[in-house]
Amino acid sequence: NTLEDPSRGLPEELFLLISEITPLVNVDLLIKDQKQGTLLTWRPKGNYDAGWHLPGGILRVRETFGERLGKVAMEELGVGAEFSPKPIAINQLIHPTARTRVHFISLLYEAILDSEPDECSRYTEGDPMPGQWKWHRTIPKPIYQSQEIYREFLE
Repeated sequence: NTLEDPSRGLPEELFLLISEITPLVNVDLLIKDQKQGTLLTWRPKGNYDAGWHLPGGILRVRETFGERLGKVAMEELGVGAEFSPKPIAINQLIHPTARTRVHFISLLYEAILDSEPDECSRYTEGDPMPGQWKWHRTIPKPIYQSQEIYREFLE
């Protein structure tokens, strides 16, 4: 039962209620390669239209930043990673009209992957599917609107 152990996540309905009334803390991974560019994953339509997004996730109760960063790398890319000890950017996002997932404190960490991401999730052609990844040498279109705060790191 996730209510008995909220560190494992919350039922969707409860999570959305909490996201209406309190800020959420999330971590994002900046993964760059001199030749390939920046690694981004596809996010479906949510509070913003679908688009490319830095891999990231919301911190769970009693979870350290490093633990969440490691889980994001493994869950979204299928690999381990090393991270900068401190965030390279801290941003606040407040969606002006959303009812849920309204307010975020976002911490950006530089990351180096232990190996190449899981090939099964690589985007190759057609409409991207949620969670697919791709290297980008320039800021892609469409970019998930919340990622505009990272423009300086993506250019």
